[in-house]
Formats: sequence, C-alpha cells, structure tokens
Amino acid sequence: MISAMSETMTAEAVLGISPVIPVVTIADTGHAEPLAHALLAGGIRTIEVTLRTPVALQAIRIIAETAPAMIVGAGTVLTRDDLAAAQDAGARYALSPGGTPKLMKAARKAEFPFIPGVATASEIMRGLALGYSVFKFFPAEQLGGVAALKALAGPLPAAHFCPTGSITAAKAPDYLALPNVLCVGGSWIAPPEKVQAGDWAAIEAAAKQAMALKPVA
Repeated sequence: MISAMSETMTAEAVLGISPVIPVVTIADTGHAEPLAHALLAGGIRTIEVTLRTPVALQAIRIIAETAPAMIVGAGTVLTRDDLAAAQDAGARYALSPGGTPKLMKAARKAEFPFIPGVATASEIMRGLALGYSVFKFFPAEQLGGVAALKALAGPLPAAHFCPTGSITAAKAPDYLALPNVLCVGGSWIAPPEKVQAGDWAAIEAAAKQAMALKPVA
C-alpha cells in the first residue's frame, strides 16, 4: 500500500534540482552504487532509474541506501503497483511516459511526487484538472520539441515541463531557455554502453558538463 513519505519533495522541487535529470537503465545491480557516486561527483543530485529491467527496483533500493545524497526517482511507472513498488524501494519521485487518471489519482492520494507524461493539449488539460501542473513532455523531439512547447505556453500557462526524448547536450540549452521548462531528461549522460563498461570517469565528466548547461541568450 502506498503511504506518504516524510520530507516529501514537491514535483517542482524535484525538477529544480538539476538542469538535466539523467535517465538511466540499469541491468546489473553492481552498477547502481558506482553510477550514483559518479553522478554526484559530477554535481548531479538526482537520477531517474527506468523500470525497464528486472533489477530496476533493486537498483533504486541500492542507490537510496548507499548514496543518500542522491535523490533517486523511478521512471517508466505505468501502474499503481509500479508506483507503490518504486516508493517501497526508496524512490523519492516517479515519472511516466503517460498518465492515466487512476495512476494520477493514486499518486495524489499518496502525496507522492509524480510527473505524468503528456503529448497533447488535451492530456495536459486533464492533468491540470486533477491537480497537476508539472508534466513530462515525451517524446519531446518527435512531438515538435522547442517549437511545440513554445506553442503550448500560450493557452496553457499553468503547465511546466520536463521534456524528455532524443534530447542531446547540444539541444538542451534551447529547451532550458523556455520559461515553461524546469529541466530536461537526458540519456546521454549515462548511456547504457558507458554504464555497462563501468566508465565512471566519462559519466562524471558528462555530469559536470550537464550541470554547466546554460539557457541560450
């Protein structure tokens, strides 16, 4: 059963931790702790661990226990059971590629920071009606990227976003310059091949570069 956490952060606070949230897929629990410490060494204090592998929940638990300075979140949360399991594993927040009313209501009832995914104005409006104001815009580049988010800002000024999907280090500043974007999600910081190779130095360097990203003038 989902229950409210002590010292729960708001979704807005979660997305304000870093200009980039690393989106990672962990296939080996042995990579969880060194990955978290590499990101922390690079200045990044949050991570989205996608629930796409059998060990994802265990990886979240390891990060929560061995790297308490890291605010660990769960990604690819599709059901209420996913949400409960992520919280039980130690996740501090959750994200989804979409957002069913049942899932969004469960997260609101649990007072657990949840960032539902949206792709259309109608989905954003449904989220706003349920009390949400922060959304994952996914897949960002395929949906029109920066231009789409600019267009949505006019009719939906209450909505703010974490765009994710095919965003690169080169494209990120254009997104971060938008007033309705709080941060971006990116897999380039800790791509699967770097994680599998244990190239923690490269991941730390990429994290430092991400923390230095500034919006374009």
